[in-house]
Amino acid sequence: MKLFLDTANIDEIKQAADWGILDGVTTNPTLVAKAGRPHHEVIEEICQLVDGPISAETTALDCSGIVEQGRVLAGIHPNVVVKVPVMKEGLRAVQILAEDDIRCNVTLCFQPLQALLAAKAGAYIISPFVDRMNRVGEIGFEVVDKIKAIFDNYHFDTQILVASIRSPLTVLEAALAGADICTMPFDVLTMLYQHPMTDLGIETFLKDAAKIPQLENLARR
Repeated sequence: MKLFLDTANIDEIKQAADWGILDGVTTNPTLVAKAGRPHHEVIEEICQLVDGPISAETTALDCSGIVEQGRVLAGIHPNVVVKVPVMKEGLRAVQILAEDDIRCNVTLCFQPLQALLAAKAGAYIISPFVDRMNRVGEIGFEVVDKIKAIFDNYHFDTQILVASIRSPLTVLEAALAGADICTMPFDVLTMLYQHPMTDLGIETFLKDAAKIPQLENLARR
């Protein structure tokens, strides 16, 4: 499963890229607004930091507007994937953009039939928002399972990106569900490394290592 960072914060992206496990980045207008810089400038800088898909979102609500914005965004860098909401005008735009070999991430997906339509339109990625579904009493990963079954049935190449992540448990569930991609905030990505028993084990090993003369001398070199 590919791990994406859901942010437009350049410092966070630099740190995650340095860890060697970052496969891509997703952004949206809310995240870019927090950066306090021009949208295209932020996307271009992210593309220089991460050699993977970088999702940049359109804001138009009509097909022609989405297509126009999508072409501009795709022109920033070959790694840009155009984010488009799953709606009638959006799916029309996805089909047109796909014909131009512009990859699209169809976002704000909340039910399997939306994913089916997106795949038929030529979406590169579909993004079900699992934790948002959970917050309104739905079981987000039931939707993911159904999307995966549909895609397997009809051999769609559209990748399933689990979005709206709020905890490491959701990342684990995404991996167990067989999602292609999971995108998450920086704090959740950081927590994937953490466990108190790991910290305790390191502390114990270092204390014991200090008692071994050969290791102590090696550490000083």
